[in-house]
Amino acid sequence: MTSAALDIRPATPADRHTVERLWLLFRHDLSEFGGQLPHADGTFRKERLEAAFSGDVDWAPYLFRLGERPVGFAFVRGLSGGTRVLNSFFVVRGVRRSGVGMRAVREVVGRHPGEWEVAFQDANGGAVRFWRWVAEGLAPGEWSEERRPVPRRPDLAPDVWVSFRYPSL
Repeated sequence: MTSAALDIRPATPADRHTVERLWLLFRHDLSEFGGQLPHADGTFRKERLEAAFSGDVDWAPYLFRLGERPVGFAFVRGLSGGTRVLNSFFVVRGVRRSGVGMRAVREVVGRHPGEWEVAFQDANGGAVRFWRWVAEGLAPGEWSEERRPVPRRPDLAPDVWVSFRYPSL
């Protein structure tokens, strides 16, 4: 990893094109665990991307940069409710296991204190390890995990949901 400073900030409409490109990498990574194929034009479904940039006060998109280089993003939803959901989270492979992910999660979650949930798939071993490590790091001994069916997708294995409060009390 370079010595450039890591910048984690709310994404603006001017950042949308960059986040859309990262979105393709994210959806490509996830396609391994659900068998999703790209559309005929090479894109993947993007309802969450659209919602994050819709201007809805319930959503907040974030962009992570290392110097001038984009290295990830996060979409938060549920800001107007009791529980926030880290709806989408992605860090490019070139900086994984370098601390960028934990720093980004801590920064994003810290901007919206309270109850949090994050979903991932059991088949995604890296995500399993990462999100359990994050939950323990943010709310030591005060987090839970449960499996929930994927809405409208009985053909898929249940998602794993990690829940915690940040800052933990």
